[in-house]
Amino acid sequence: MSGASGFAPTRMNLLRAQKRLLQVEKGIDLLQRKREALAAELFGLVTPAVDARRLINEQTARAYPVLLRALTVHGQAGLRALSWPARDLELEIKPRTVWGIAASDIVSTPALGRTLGARGAAPGSTGPAASEAAAQFEILAALLLDAAPREMLVRRLGEALARTSRQLNTLDQRVAPGLRDHIAVVQRTLEEREREERLRLKHLLNKRKTSTDRTTPAPTLTPARPGTVVSRSR
Repeated sequence: MSGASGFAPTRMNLLRAQKRLLQVEKGIDLLQRKREALAAELFGLVTPAVDARRLINEQTARAYPVLLRALTVHGQAGLRALSWPARDLELEIKPRTVWGIAASDIVSTPALGRTLGARGAAPGSTGPAASEAAAQFEILAALLLDAAPREMLVRRLGEALARTSRQLNTLDQRVAPGLRDHIAVVQRTLEEREREERLRLKHLLNKRKTSTDRTTPAPTLTPARPGTVVSRSR
């Protein structure tokens, strides 16, 4: 006879299943703590992330209409010529971990806002529309750089929280109940075997006692001779 999980219902397998159930219960407890910690960390970043997105949306609504006006005045080719040469931005990034999740912070960024002379464009050929578009998009770039590490951390925390929840649900709703059912089946099987063994031993003892009673000869009495005095001692 096999158990619920394909293991023989023996005491050794029962002990193994009980030990595994203890490990699963400890894992459930650790995953619950981890999920609570990840949720608390994530909720602490929600408000700053929402505020940063709001500022980005507002700045985007201001920058793109200005860019459309600059395109109307200079055209796409003219704006490409005015934006040359492109500049590289060097950032200092510091890695860190949050509950085992890799993250990074931008330690320092160069100044994104520049004057007309720093952009290398002639005031007469640039015009106010192109200058205003460049200034608005420099502000937008600064907001994006400020929000990028936070957004990355929020996304990774959300993925880790979802993964931890799936693992917790698997252990709590599938693995642990399966082990408990298997342990219960094995315990019932072992108890039935013990009862059957006790009944079998009792039957054997009764049978042996009956057989012994039948084979034991009855004691014989020798008649006393006449004139013989039989003394009985107590």
